[in-house]
Amino acid sequence: MSEKEHIIQLREELHRHNHNYYVLNAPEISDQDFDGMMKHLQELEERHPEMYDPNSPTQRVGSDLNNEFTAVPHKRPMLSLSNTYNLQEVSDFYQRVSDGLHGQPFQLCAELKYDGLSISLHYKNGKLVQAVTRGDGVLGDDVTANVRTIRTIPLILNNAQDNIPDEFEIRGEILMPWQSFERLNIERENAGEPLFANPRNAASGTLKSKDPKVVSQRGLDAYLYYLLGDEVITDSHYKNMLTARSWGFKVSDDMKLCNSLDELWEYISYWDNMRKQLPVATDGIVIKVNSLAQQKALGMTAKSPRWAIAYKFQTEQASTILREVTFQIGRTGVVTPVANMDSVLLSGSMVHRATLHNADVMQALDLHIGDRVLIEKGGEIIPKIVGKDLEYPDNNKGTKIRFINRCPVCGTILVRAQEEASYYCPNYRHCAPQIIGQLEHFVSRKAMNINLIGPEQINNYFNQGLLHNIADFYSMNHDPKIAQSIEKSKEIPFERVLFALGIRFVGEIAAKTLARKFKNIDNLISASLEDLCETDGIGNVIAESIVNYFASVENRALVERLREAGLQMTLSEEQLSSHSTSLEGQSIVISGVFTHHSRDEYKRIIEQHGGKNVGSISSKTSFVLAGDNMGPSKLEKAEKLGIKIINEEEFLTIIGETK
Repeated sequence: MSEKEHIIQLREELHRHNHNYYVLNAPEISDQDFDGMMKHLQELEERHPEMYDPNSPTQRVGSDLNNEFTAVPHKRPMLSLSNTYNLQEVSDFYQRVSDGLHGQPFQLCAELKYDGLSISLHYKNGKLVQAVTRGDGVLGDDVTANVRTIRTIPLILNNAQDNIPDEFEIRGEILMPWQSFERLNIERENAGEPLFANPRNAASGTLKSKDPKVVSQRGLDAYLYYLLGDEVITDSHYKNMLTARSWGFKVSDDMKLCNSLDELWEYISYWDNMRKQLPVATDGIVIKVNSLAQQKALGMTAKSPRWAIAYKFQTEQASTILREVTFQIGRTGVVTPVANMDSVLLSGSMVHRATLHNADVMQALDLHIGDRVLIEKGGEIIPKIVGKDLEYPDNNKGTKIRFINRCPVCGTILVRAQEEASYYCPNYRHCAPQIIGQLEHFVSRKAMNINLIGPEQINNYFNQGLLHNIADFYSMNHDPKIAQSIEKSKEIPFERVLFALGIRFVGEIAAKTLARKFKNIDNLISASLEDLCETDGIGNVIAESIVNYFASVENRALVERLREAGLQMTLSEEQLSSHSTSLEGQSIVISGVFTHHSRDEYKRIIEQHGGKNVGSISSKTSFVLAGDNMGPSKLEKAEKLGIKIINEEEFLTIIGETK
């Protein structure tokens, strides 16, 4: 077997194992064996760049490079469903269907309504070619690069099936399971970042990330619920979804065909309670006429189909007494008001605290100590106050709750954050919870990765007066293991050191952008506001935060201590020597298969020479780097917009590389 044939074989095997693991929950091989196969495939693909395939299992992890979203029209409009919280309106819907079908018998397909982000997946010849969000129903965002990282979405369909249409569309919901959501919020809390309110918001924010690698790491899931195409498989929506499952799609096991209204009531009643045991968030039941011919006969209104409706579950609420509001300070100084209440049972657990989010939310609620308040769980997990219990006679008699104007820990006057509804304490060098948060952030995995020092140990060091700031890690006496980890951290590259400093608003991507632009800490310290704002991806808010940070004598002294300790304060020699400005300010699209370098290598080369990789062609595109088999849609769009197309040899000449 040739290496090229082996690549094809490995791809087929890995797609099958991926489906077994993520969709069927029935793995056939160990994680170690799977990883070994994946590594071998990566090695073979690196040796044969002409075999590049965006649907290869190796492309699941995403890249570190940003992509821009392009609005594309839906081939078939994605209409929203009419919602109801009233069972009587479900009965009315049933009667309208019966009347619309002139009394002919019909079945309803009842499905769980997953609380996520609607997606439309397009397949040609058994391969995923495009993924588009719902958008406004007519236009949606092309998020194909991000969707490819979601392991429950098949990139290539089960080729053992002979009934797969040449081209079709399948719609569904992308969501974040409870387990992934809880893990993500713990990570954000540890990093001093605001928490996501519920899994839907987390899924939506993740799918719209400009970094596919972030999407890959957050554990999104997908359930598919509607098949469309010119080649209809059967007239039964239910049977079509079962067929789609055999092709490799994750289709819920909990669909049910209902032949009467009574069967529908049983289904709704059952899942109103049992949904709480599911691994993902649901907020209702979708009810569809099963026959596609009958769907067509019933037709559409301007906004929604007449053959479907969504019944939304009532959000469970509880009433309790508000006793006190306290104010917490995070790593970045953001102040979060927290309501402390009498304990009450809500959605299966005892609740006595709830977030009030920020000053604006507090003002809107107009709360007083002693008020009886209504609470519910946002996304069934995070308790929040939604209003007062208006039937309680003693509301508004206690002390009115007002947002504080000074830090509850250090007494510093709070500052309203720009373009945000939050207030924060600016005294980040001397406010205890902020210092502890900064210390924890500094040693975290994505920063300096000093993994042998945990939060409890940091708290102990701080309370004992051994740790005052991040530079103290390098002047303390540690046990041998921790000392080794501390020493190892001195090899961490400059962009991660910059991220580890904890400058407000400077996250991982911004730190990497700044490191590549300014090359060392001294250039960054001396950069003006204008210099920073001219950096791609760095807006005025981030730029002002950087200027203010380095304007502090204490912060500059801290940086000097870290430099003296041996931390990397400049790009490596390899990064510096490979960097040029021959592509400075140019936005470049890559398409096709190449001979001299792989696509990923060309993306790195573009960045090294100051260019920017973009995923789609627009009027702002500088040129297209085209290899063999350039995508026909990209070729057509480039020609339509008059965008220059250059081949591999021309590109290498531009950057001064000869082959």
